[in-house]
Amino acid sequence: MKSSRTLLWKSGFVLFIATMFLTPSNLMAGKTQDDQPPPVSPVPTPGGKIESSPAAVVVNAADHPSLQAAVDALPVSGGVVRIPPGIYDLQEPVVIRTGDTRIEGAGTATWIRNLNESGEPALFIRPEEAATDRRARLWRVEVCGLRVTGNRKSGVGIQATAVQEIIVRNATVDRHGSHGVLMNRCEENARVIGCNFTYNNGYGLRMEGGHDMIVSANQFEENIHGISVTDAFNLTFSGNNVDDHLQNGVVIENTYGSVVSGNMIEECEGTAIILDRECYGITLSSNVIAHHLQGGIDLQNAWGCTVTGNNFVLVHEFSVRVGSKAGRHTITGNQFTNSYTGDGKVRRKLEHQNPLQLDVGSGIVLEKTEDIVVNGNQFSGISTHAVKADDSCKRLLITNNLITDHGQRLPPETDPIHIGAATESIVGTNLIGPQTSRKIESTK
Repeated sequence: MKSSRTLLWKSGFVLFIATMFLTPSNLMAGKTQDDQPPPVSPVPTPGGKIESSPAAVVVNAADHPSLQAAVDALPVSGGVVRIPPGIYDLQEPVVIRTGDTRIEGAGTATWIRNLNESGEPALFIRPEEAATDRRARLWRVEVCGLRVTGNRKSGVGIQATAVQEIIVRNATVDRHGSHGVLMNRCEENARVIGCNFTYNNGYGLRMEGGHDMIVSANQFEENIHGISVTDAFNLTFSGNNVDDHLQNGVVIENTYGSVVSGNMIEECEGTAIILDRECYGITLSSNVIAHHLQGGIDLQNAWGCTVTGNNFVLVHEFSVRVGSKAGRHTITGNQFTNSYTGDGKVRRKLEHQNPLQLDVGSGIVLEKTEDIVVNGNQFSGISTHAVKADDSCKRLLITNNLITDHGQRLPPETDPIHIGAATESIVGTNLIGPQTSRKIESTK
């Protein structure tokens, strides 16, 4: 039997040999050197030498004649610009051109007002060469703790182009003529956390081209739309409140491998969540999707997605719709319901001139789609079919659902599951309760 000392020596020798081969390039296998962020922000000199970066500085905006002058006081290596409480009126954008930079206010007491009426942004973060060199990038810029307000003729509130690892945090961005925040080609690790986007005449937040984005704990209210994410992947959209939008809540296009989870999405005049332009591999889970005049989740052009654990309440036209350019979806464990509160009572009106006051509920609509699983859901108090598919659908598996108090606005004796002439499909082992009598007492 070998001694423990011998075994320990051999283990240490193996570990030493292994570490000799695990060079940084081995550890970052799968990524090229160009994919990696620069370790420092070197300062090029006219002679071509690279000097050591100067120390980052703290700039007090009160010591400068304008916000642009304060930002321009930063060295190439970046630093912090602190903007004290006050009202700062702009006629042209404040342009931030340095990386490793934080623009820091004193909460909403730091109020930046964009008075520009020619469609210009309030803050514009970009590398100096962004317009001429598509490879130019800034790294690590943060905007936090301030309010940025526009007008109907101004442009975006905060615009960022080609900024990696950007953070927008604890900002209030409101009343702009375009989007609240626009991130274009901010490919790497964009984060938007704890912000308030209100009354913008576009999206509260629009992200064009990016990956590994986190959008969390924000509030979106009464913008035209809530958020748009396009040409992207690996989005985490969680813990947000999306309320009272004039059109749609969450619009995701040409994006894959993402999650929309744990959000409160309420009272859009359009649809809560739309997936379009070849989305795939997205999970929509544990959201409350309430009180939308059109739809809940619209899978227009999306493939291989999971819709699970959501609560669809008071959604008018459809809670989930799968369109003709979409398929291979699993819809399971969701609740589709109205305003029922027990003892034969509902909180909303059975008849009212304002549609938002009506007691309604809706189910699943399948249009010329294929390979759909609908399993383990509950449909209760809905006005429509639980599941309605057209004749062109195929390979539908609709099983183990509970359906009760259904078809409030359908003719008596209507089958709650209607798949027409859909082929290669199974409908079975569903528990179906009585159709509504439409005489439920309203408590409002």
